[in-house]
Amino acid sequence: MIRFIVYFFLLIITANTVVAQRVTDSVSPGTDIIIKRAEKYNFQDKDSLGKFVSLVGKGKDQAFVQQEKILFYADSIVIDQKQNILEAFGNIHINDADSVQVYSEYLKYLGKEKKSYLKQKVKLTDGKGILTTNELEYDTQFKIGKYFNGGKVVNKKTVLTSKEGVYYGDTRDVYFTKGVVLIDPEYKITTDTLLYNINTEITNIVARSVIVNGKRTIKAKEGYYDVKNKKGNFFQRPFIDDSSYTFTADQMAFDDTTGLGEAQGNAVYRSKDSVGGYDIIANNIKSNKKKNSFLATQKPILFIKQEKDTIYVSADTLYAGKVSDLRKSREVPVVRDTIAADQKNKDLIPADSSTDRYFEAYYHVKIFSDSLQALGDSLFYSLEDSTFRLFRDPVAWTQQNQITGDTIYMYLANKKPQRLYVFENAMAISKEAKDYFNQVRGNTINAYFKEGKINFLKAKGSPADNVYYAVDDNKKFVGVNKSTSDMIDVFFDDGKPQKVVFVNNLSGTMYPMRQVDHSSLKVRKFQWLEDKRPKSKLDIFSN
Repeated sequence: MIRFIVYFFLLIITANTVVAQRVTDSVSPGTDIIIKRAEKYNFQDKDSLGKFVSLVGKGKDQAFVQQEKILFYADSIVIDQKQNILEAFGNIHINDADSVQVYSEYLKYLGKEKKSYLKQKVKLTDGKGILTTNELEYDTQFKIGKYFNGGKVVNKKTVLTSKEGVYYGDTRDVYFTKGVVLIDPEYKITTDTLLYNINTEITNIVARSVIVNGKRTIKAKEGYYDVKNKKGNFFQRPFIDDSSYTFTADQMAFDDTTGLGEAQGNAVYRSKDSVGGYDIIANNIKSNKKKNSFLATQKPILFIKQEKDTIYVSADTLYAGKVSDLRKSREVPVVRDTIAADQKNKDLIPADSSTDRYFEAYYHVKIFSDSLQALGDSLFYSLEDSTFRLFRDPVAWTQQNQITGDTIYMYLANKKPQRLYVFENAMAISKEAKDYFNQVRGNTINAYFKEGKINFLKAKGSPADNVYYAVDDNKKFVGVNKSTSDMIDVFFDDGKPQKVVFVNNLSGTMYPMRQVDHSSLKVRKFQWLEDKRPKSKLDIFSN
């Protein structure tokens, strides 16, 4: 009787204080499951069905088993020794080598394959990001988690949701698919497929995606955005739509911290202002968002938009910036009286105005519009005063007239030519016939336009030179006048010279048409440059 009582007492102690029992039946080497702790223990041998171990814990003293470096905690655990399968219920916690922690209410674990199937309130965390879902497959051998019925990952202030996803514990990557949405305090991404790294906070775009950042929307197919460093790099012609412009290129990169960006390959910048705005195309455009400036190279073309007659400008290099910033580093010459009065009264255009912009172009500058064309070595154009400044042997053409000089100012009014001012070696030429050229040369020339056509020209010199072919009422030539004067006024009709007036110190000769060698009847430094004239916008594009 005493022996029976002792035996029964020992059995109770064993059933309630199971520690470090090894479950080895039908288990391959390296996959042994060790029972570490349980308040209650039950063993059942069901013959052909297998051997089953049931463990029960409570509160802090949960049932606790271990396979290699993987620790399993739960309110209750059942181990199928024959199949090496573990099922757990209630407050489940998997500690995967202290690197990944997984929680749920239900777990089925395949010991041989080291795969977990978790349900109900599933949470996975690697110490940085937190993945929550209702069902999760987790491979403890490769630290890979998969969900197929909706999940969410929270990393600091970034929240990602999708219908399906795969978590890679070794690299801390999460591959999201189907209805993916990333929400960050500064931007939002919607896409069908996305790769996100929890450590680096880099989002890799691998499918058509829409990124909204304040007033800026980016549409991209391939690339990445670095949340931590606020840098982006996109390929396959990303498209940016901002409040005032759109921008696309084969490849685009930007740094929101510095405001610097670069677009490469068929880059196209379009301002949304259809009248008064501008567009840029180039193979390379570098931008500075903070300074609202850009540098365009590799066949850049500037489009100055207006209601009817767009102005096209090409050069080797184009630069644009804010006039208000330029004044901080150098003097900007005032070339209009109205602007000079504004400056004198300190009534300058506000720095945030749409006219607070200038353009500089360097080398092989070409300008084309229906009413005016020009060439030059370099150019400066300000929206503040609507004036083109062309330097170093510039040439301008309007209708049948060619104007040259050391420097040319082209004034616009309502985006149409208003006035040309030429100084030093100023010359105006119009061709009347094969060898007949009307010519005016002076130190300065002022040409005024009406409805886009030249209407009046004034040349001043010391003296000014002139060659003029006179015609009768039937438009037939009656003679050619070669003369000089301190000042010469030329009046035009429909863009052609019709009348010449000489002011002070007139000296000259009128020659009969047949008594002069017309090919030699030229003013000093005469050059007819029609072969260099841009004939259409295609000549601009072929620069």
